[in-house]
Order: sequence, then structure tokens, then C-alpha cells
Amino acid sequence: MATLTMYPADEALAPRARLGFNLYMITSIIAILLFMLLGLTMRLNEAQWISIPPTLFYELLSMHGTGMVGITSLATTAVMWYFLRKYVTLHLWVFIANYVLFLAGAVCIVLAIFVGGYGALWTFLYPLPAKGMGLWPSGASELYVFGYILIGFGSLLFYLDATAGIVRRYGGLGKAMGWQWLFGGTVDPDHPKAVIASAGVIIANSLGIIAGEVALFMTLVNLFYPDIVLNALLAKNLIYWFGHMYANATIYMGVIAVYELLPRYTGKPYVVSRPFIWAWLATALYVIVVFPHHLFMDFAQPRWVAVMGQVASWVGGFPVFVITVYGALVNLYRSHIRWTMPSMLLILAMFGWAAGVVPAIMDGTIRVNAVMHNTLWVPGHFHFYMLIGMLPMVLALMYHEIGRLGQAPVKSAADQVGFPLFFIGALIFVLAFLYGGQSGVARRMAEHWAAWTASDGVGALGASLVVLAVIYFAGRITLGLLRKPAA
Repeated sequence: MATLTMYPADEALAPRARLGFNLYMITSIIAILLFMLLGLTMRLNEAQWISIPPTLFYELLSMHGTGMVGITSLATTAVMWYFLRKYVTLHLWVFIANYVLFLAGAVCIVLAIFVGGYGALWTFLYPLPAKGMGLWPSGASELYVFGYILIGFGSLLFYLDATAGIVRRYGGLGKAMGWQWLFGGTVDPDHPKAVIASAGVIIANSLGIIAGEVALFMTLVNLFYPDIVLNALLAKNLIYWFGHMYANATIYMGVIAVYELLPRYTGKPYVVSRPFIWAWLATALYVIVVFPHHLFMDFAQPRWVAVMGQVASWVGGFPVFVITVYGALVNLYRSHIRWTMPSMLLILAMFGWAAGVVPAIMDGTIRVNAVMHNTLWVPGHFHFYMLIGMLPMVLALMYHEIGRLGQAPVKSAADQVGFPLFFIGALIFVLAFLYGGQSGVARRMAEHWAAWTASDGVGALGASLVVLAVIYFAGRITLGLLRKPAA
């Protein structure tokens, strides 16, 4: 069996570093559960099994969207930090500062929604935050936007520290991504994939967050000084540039767990290759220019922007996805893998990412988008690759850390119930969304027609199973991380 010399041992976290890691992970799993409960409430309302006021529905929708995008980014930031710290020097105070800024921003957003009544959804599209129509005051929108600014600033601070560490160690982000081997030379098979992925995320997502911060500051100025009018199309492009990259970065940070953990359970090296380097270069460029596929229905958008969005949707999403899945399959082949919770979750993540990208690419086609974009097809595709793709990547690291600490077993009888419960429930949930979308069920609607409620009810059933599984995961992981490490 091959030795894993290219994968440093999981050295024990120092006490303060362990505190920081636990704060990220425990906060993340508990918050994910709470936001899932909000999502379940909305599906139950759409199925007409319960009834909530439309104003509350849009507050819940705003909180669910904002919260899930934010908390999954926090969780996958911890994934990136956990592995990147073994190859470059990262400052713990920056890691903690990002957490504090995130919490401060989250408090602002929660107050804006549940005290101020903000209900203009997570995209904060101009000029909707300023048009409360008596449902929420301007102050609620200002607090909401300021919360986003704090979270974005924390992310940029973390990326700046990671960039400094990578540059000190490798001489630049390009060298860290292996660009020196794109056209020739002998690729170093021990070059860390965690470093390649981290550098790619930094390049793409830093641009997106900066675009988002610009849009947020512009929105804040308009809220304080309404006479300063913004260009609505420019603001929307900046917002979706930010939103698309920020959400996609959660997968690209999360997949580092696949690169680093899968070889530990298969016992086979997962080496870097030239196609792998090309794939990450293509992805870092693609994710920067693909966001216009959210804007196909904007008639005022220049045609070339829409064409760019469609071509990027067809072509750009495949390289890193294909090379990752192919690499995982090669690593699995004749590997005598140890089937524990971390390894099962990693394979589930590959399935969720692979299957979820198919309806996403379909919606990234202009002719399909014109029919499907304002239906439940859209939440169907992104719940597919976020719930069944990204989340298992994070859960895999959480379970791996529990097992590494000696809090065994990591495949208990309860785990063997929780895993299929999560998988089956999630599959029912996302397929109900996709079925509703192809049936023409509108999204972002507080009330559904009677003809739509059957698929809504199926989706609510699937969501209920997922929530039950995540309640177990949250308790299992929280207790495991808080226990004293075994000798």
C-alpha cells in the first residue's frame, strides 16, 4: 500500500487554535440546523399544512437565504484554514477576527429582519431595500446592509492573510496554483492540492467580495441620501457577481476536504497532475465571468454579456468538477477504503456535486432559462449541490476531527441510521423542487395554488427527514468536539 508522504499528519491543534476551530464548526452546524427549520417552515406553509402571514414568509425567506449562504461560507472557510495551515503560516488572530466580524454582521442581519421586518431577500437588489412600502423602515435596510459589509470585510481579511502566507511560501499565487507547469516541466506530485484550491478561491472570490462591498456601500449611501440615485443595472450586475462567486466559493473551499481526507481513508496517494492544474486555472477564470447566467431575463443587458454567461455556464463549470470526480474515482479503485462516516460523506459529496450541476447547467441555457428561471427549478439545483454536495464535505471534516481526537467510533449504529436518513430526505427534498420547477411552480411565492401543493408536501416530508438527521449530526458533532481529546 502506498505511503502518504505528500499528506502531512493531522497534527493536534494548539488549545487556542482548537477553540477557534470549534467555534467555527459548532456555530456552523447549529446555525445550519436553525436555518433548515426556517426552510421547513416555508415548505410546510407552501404545502398548506400550516399558515403563516406573507410578511413573515418573506422575512423567513430573507433570513434563510442570507443565513445559509453566510454560514456555509463560514464553515468552508474553516475547512480551508484547517488544511492550508499545514502548508503555510496563517495568523490565528485573523481567523478569530473573521469569526467575530461574521457574528457581528449576523447580529445586525437578524435584528434587521426579525425586529426591523426587512423582507427584500438576501440579494438586497437595488432599490428594493429602500422600498419597504410600510413593511420595514429604512433603518432596517441600513442595518441589514451594514451586517453584510462586516461579513465581507472579515472574509477579505482572512483571504489577505492566506494570500500573504501563500506568497511567503511559494512566491506568488500563480506558483502556488502550479502555473509554472502549465506548458511543460515535471509537475511536483507532492504539491498540495489544498494550496492550489485555496489560491484559486482567493483570486476569484476576493474580486466577487470587493464587487459586493462596492454595491453594498452604494446601497448604504442611497439609503441615507435617497437623492443619490444608482444605476440599477450596474448595481444588479455587481450584486450577482458577488453573490454567485460567494456561494460557489463555498464548494471550492469545501472540496479541499475531499483532496485531503479521501487518501487517508483509501490509503492511496492523490497526486497533482497537469490536467488538475489546468482545471483549477479554468475554474478560477470561469467563476469570475459566469454570473450573467442569473441575468438572462434582463432585456437591458448587453447581448454579449448574456452570450458570455451562457458559454461560461456550458464550458467553465466542468474542468475542476470532472478532474475532482475522476481523481476521486481513481483514488477509490482497488483501494480497500475504510467505510466510516467521513469517507461515506466524501463520496456522497461527489454524487451531490455531480448530479446537482446537471440542472444548473440546464438553467444556464438561455432558451431553458426563459421558461424555468422563475420556477422552483432554481432552488432545486442549488439545494442539490449545496445540501448533498457541499454540506457533506464539511460534515466529513467534522466527523474526521472527532475520530482523530479519539472520540470513536465514527460509524456508530446511530450514524448508520443518520446517514441514509439524511441522504434519502435530501434527495426527496431536492427532487420535489425540481419536479415543481418543471411543472411551472413559481418560486419566491408565499402562497401556492392548490394544484402545486402535492409536490410541496413531498418536499416538506423530505425536509423533515433532513432536519431529523441534522439534529442528530449537530448533537453528535458538538459533543464530540467539546470532549477532551483522548490521550
